[in-house]
Amino acid sequence: MTSNYYITSYCQIKNQQISLNGNVVFQDESEVFSDFIKNAYKAEETKYPKFFKMDNLSKLAFLAADILLKNENLDTEIQNNIAVVFSNNAASLDTDRMHQEAIQDKSNYFPSPAVFVYTLPNICIGEISIRYKLFSENSFFIFERFNAEHLVTYATSLLDSDKANQVLCGWVNFDNNQYEAFLYLVSKNGTAAHTKEHITTLYNT
Repeated sequence: MTSNYYITSYCQIKNQQISLNGNVVFQDESEVFSDFIKNAYKAEETKYPKFFKMDNLSKLAFLAADILLKNENLDTEIQNNIAVVFSNNAASLDTDRMHQEAIQDKSNYFPSPAVFVYTLPNICIGEISIRYKLFSENSFFIFERFNAEHLVTYATSLLDSDKANQVLCGWVNFDNNQYEAFLYLVSKNGTAAHTKEHITTLYNT
């Protein structure tokens, strides 16, 4: 299947390392996600104070997007017509559990607003959009497993209809200290074709 669109860059976070376009840019021995992501944040000089208020899913998505978009030299002083299409299989379940625990004990009932805010998976899209001034459509889909065909179809529709100039796509999943992020940027120009086969190959690398 041919494509009129291209993958300009991609970022992966899994197995205690971060790679950009296939090259490892950060690696850490921390087995606990909170330690790993904090060390990565510092190493990448992300400089976004709100990062520390985010839940784990948002931290994962935000850092992957930040590394990818910084590499694209995106101008954060102007509005960028970039759509966001994310997916996973756990939604915000990890944070939902924390919220449930906070309200479970009626004798010590004090749910944290900071936790409650992150009980929707698309909140992480909002943080990325604020940081990079992304002004276009955004969606967060829940699938049993990584669905490259859906990402291709949806991104192509957005670009064909001129609803976006580029689309930030991918899979970002966090559940019980198990994490994985695979984000990529789709554009109208480039060399790496945006096809199901190519995306699947990159994701499985």
